[in-house]
Parts: sequence; C-alpha cells; structure tokens
Amino acid sequence: MAADPVPLAQAMIRCRSVTPADDGALDVVQRALEPLGFTCTRLVFGPDDYRVDNLFARRGTAGPHFCYAGHTDVVPPGDPAAWADDPFAAVVRDGTLYGRGACDMKGGFAAFIAGLTDYLAANPNHPGSISLLITGDEEDRSVDGTLKVLEWMQANGQVPDMALVGEPTSRRALGDTIKIGRRGSLTARITVQGKQGHSAYPALADNPIHRLVAALGPLLAAPLDNGSEFFPPTTLQVTGFDVGNKASNVIPAVARAMLNIRFNDHHSSATLTERLHAALRAAGCAYEMQADCSGESFLTRPGPFVDALSRAIARSTGETPALDTGGGTSDARFIARYCPVAEFGAVGATLHQVNESAPVDELRRLAATYRAILEEVLA
Repeated sequence: MAADPVPLAQAMIRCRSVTPADDGALDVVQRALEPLGFTCTRLVFGPDDYRVDNLFARRGTAGPHFCYAGHTDVVPPGDPAAWADDPFAAVVRDGTLYGRGACDMKGGFAAFIAGLTDYLAANPNHPGSISLLITGDEEDRSVDGTLKVLEWMQANGQVPDMALVGEPTSRRALGDTIKIGRRGSLTARITVQGKQGHSAYPALADNPIHRLVAALGPLLAAPLDNGSEFFPPTTLQVTGFDVGNKASNVIPAVARAMLNIRFNDHHSSATLTERLHAALRAAGCAYEMQADCSGESFLTRPGPFVDALSRAIARSTGETPALDTGGGTSDARFIARYCPVAEFGAVGATLHQVNESAPVDELRRLAATYRAILEEVLA
C-alpha cells in the first residue's frame, strides 16, 4: 500500500515556520527520515536575531549520489481573517488540503518523503546514495540556508552528483514542466547628482532627471537580446523612479532610479553592470550606483539526468514535460555551482495566496512520480 503524503504534510503545515522560525518543522522531517535509515545532521547558521535551522540527511555512501532539496519555511499568511480556516490548521475539505505551505512547498516535500518511503520499501538495497538538503531560509534572505549548507557539504565530502529541487513547477497539469535553469537577477540602484535651480532659468541649473532619462532611454529602446536556445529574452524593468520634488517650478538636485534585470545566458551580472555604467557615463551623469545580483543565470543542459527525469515523469503522469527556464529565482541557483540541478514539483496555482491549497489526489500522484524519478536516476 502506497505511503500517504497527506498526514505528513498536515504535520508540517501545523508548524508555523514563517522565515526564519522553524517551530518544529524540521523535527517532523527528521522523525520521518530516521526510521528510513537516514543519518540526519542539523546545521544552524545566522546571527542571533536571525538564526536559521537547516537539515542535511543522507542514506548510503556509494555513487551516484542523488539529492532532493527544498525548504520548510513559508511566507507570512497575511490577515488570518481573510482565510476560510486558520492558515496553519491544515484542514482537508472536499479533497483539498488547505494551509500556508500546502503548495509551496510542504505538500510537495511530504510527497517526496512518501515516494521515497515506497521506493525504499521496494528497493532496500538500492544503488547509490540519497540525500536531502532542507532549509528554513528560502523565502526571505536566502543567506543562511542552502548557500551555507552547500559550503558545509563541500567541506565534508557530501556534494551530490545531481540534485532535484521540489519547487512547484508544473503549470496546468502535474508533470507538464521541468525547470532546467533560471534567469539571473540584477538589481541596480542609481543616484544622479545635478544642480538645483529655477525651472525658468535652466541654464543656471543641471537637471539630473534629464540626464538619468537620457541614460535609461537607450537601454529601454531596444531589447538587450533576442533570447537564447533555452532562455527567453533578457528584460530590464524600471521598478522605481524618485526625485522627492513637490514643486513644479524647481529643478531638483538629485534623481534616483531602481532597475531589475532578469537575464539569460548571454550575460553575466558583471557585463550588465558595466553596460549600465557605460550608459550613465555616455549621458554625462555624475552618479553613484549600487548593483546587487541575487543569482547568475544557470542551465542544466539536456543529457542523462534531465532525460531520466523526463522519462520518469512521463511514465508516471502521462505528460511529456516541457523544459523551461522561466519564472523567478530559487535555491537551485546555489546548487548549480556544485552539480547538475533541475526543479520539479506540483502545480503552483496558489503559492503565497490566501487559502493556499493542494489537491490531495495531486499530492499522491506527485509521491508516485517522485518514486518513479528515484527508480530512473538511481538505476
């Protein structure tokens, strides 16, 4: 009889693990893994006011080493009164599990453990090794979670040969999408200095708005690229513009802009940062710029690992998964520095929403699909 992911998902959801709080969520996971033969190591990182609990668990020592990565932290529920039930009650109603994290990603994580349980029952002497990298810092800073655990794994000889992140990647039907990469994300905060003056005497002033607009204009006038084999075109969005000026007849002294660039594998954060500098210099700006990259673009090209995932998903769900690189960033951006990584999980229809939910049948089918994946990648 197949293991049921629903009770485990309920136990996890009932832990109010809003980042960086754990509230016992990793204890639930550890209690589920240790009877399956996993050696569990708890890893705590971060300053006193932001302590993050993480878990690394492994069964086996031989290769190939397959790692499942995910997170037990969740975003805040917002106004509890807007929910039909307590956001952490984990109510099952009309075949659907409700609660913060049901979709992203406690439900999917419980499905992996259920599929893992069934796989181990049928394959007690399985080849290779299986590990889990579980963090409590994915939804917020993402500094003291997966990033730090990977450093620990490398220092302790625990780097996997391949990894699967269980984020909800399916779009309309379970199994229709695998993420094999993600775009990079660069945020730039620009301050242009000018000279304040009367708008009737512009020759006596230096309008920083005009200079900033002149710098941004060419960047916005044409695409930065036309996409690549596996990525859509790079996008640049002006996400903030402020001069702090309420007087219509005053030329301000300072203008500020904030940009976010989601970039493909034609670029790096370094080349894009230099492109911004060049545009500002060309406009004659006296400026300061702070550029921060939350992750470079990465790609796991189709090959044995991706092919194995596709076969397993198609066999279990009947869907032929599309290979996709869209969406935002995930912790896969850190794992990509160490080994091939892909992402696959449930339909992400309600993640971060009020009344977040996951159909019970979908969780059970996801568990069966994760079992199929283990059978393929460890064959």
